[in-house]
Amino acid sequence: MWKQWLIGLVLVVLAVGGAVAYRSLSAPPQAKDTGERPASVVNTVLPTTDLVRDRVKAVGSLKAVRAVELTTETNGRVVAINLKSGRQINQGDVLLRLDDRQARADLGVIEAQLADAKRQYERARSLRDKNSISQSLVDELQTAVAVSEAQRDAARARLEDHRIEAPFSGVAGLSNISIGAYVTAGTTITTLDATSRMELNFSIPERFLGQINPGQKVQGGSPAYPDQLFHGELVELGTRIDELSRSLPVRALIDNADGRLRSGQFMSVSLTLRERQALVVPEQAVMVRGDEKFVFVAEDGIARRVSVTLGSRMPGRVEIANGLSAEDAVVVTGQDRLSSGERVRVIDDENAIPDNRFISVLES
Repeated sequence: MWKQWLIGLVLVVLAVGGAVAYRSLSAPPQAKDTGERPASVVNTVLPTTDLVRDRVKAVGSLKAVRAVELTTETNGRVVAINLKSGRQINQGDVLLRLDDRQARADLGVIEAQLADAKRQYERARSLRDKNSISQSLVDELQTAVAVSEAQRDAARARLEDHRIEAPFSGVAGLSNISIGAYVTAGTTITTLDATSRMELNFSIPERFLGQINPGQKVQGGSPAYPDQLFHGELVELGTRIDELSRSLPVRALIDNADGRLRSGQFMSVSLTLRERQALVVPEQAVMVRGDEKFVFVAEDGIARRVSVTLGSRMPGRVEIANGLSAEDAVVVTGQDRLSSGERVRVIDDENAIPDNRFISVLES
């Protein structure tokens, strides 16, 4: 019985094998190369020539180009005040006046004494011409005139000390003085800052010493105004390298026509060292493997890996200092799955590269 079962099983196996062989022989011819990898779909762009800036970043603080604390030079009671915080003040404006009645009276007495001394001197000169008095008396009266004139000048200065004028045009700070207050010499009335241009102090690493010069462009950004850049230029270089930070202190002037910047304010700085025309590609096209930086170039449907040397970086773009020409079609999408020599199919996609025109960051 078991022999019959065995014979039946053998016959079933032979039948199934024959059917499979028949189907494979009768099937229509197809590509036997089903293991070949299809061409990768990529986007490419040509490198563009653009203005590239070599920049160095730093942080600094702002200071008014001219800044003073206005203080009284004498004692007295405030009788007039012309101060308002944040108000623009012109040079020569009277900001505060003290009671000066005593000073005016003292000046009047001295001017009267001077007038009398002059009359006596003139009379003595006329008498001397007639040899009626001695020359020594004339000289004594002339000295008296000179002394009175000096006393008059001192009295005028004491009178002027009873009022405070703006030494230059600027913006007044806070003041706690009010009319009727009695102040003593040395009392701070307010501050005065010239803010149309602000002084920006920062430091540059020592390695850039040979590339910095007065007149180079400076951009500044402040956390208080994240969407605005402030522009200026480098004006002064320090004479000594700081031994701890190995950096050189420098100074720039920043335009502040609208008065938004304040003394003591923190600012991030970008100093332009050099400007030039160079090839740039989208930053997303550059691949990094260890110390090597490379891109893929599409040539006749084949991807070719090209090592490149990078230069300055900008928002969304990077300079190619060496390795590419303006005619190379650089792969910008799908390159992370490519290998050199692999087949590629290039398609057009205007959204393949993000728009970085409105990224509000400082260029590096």
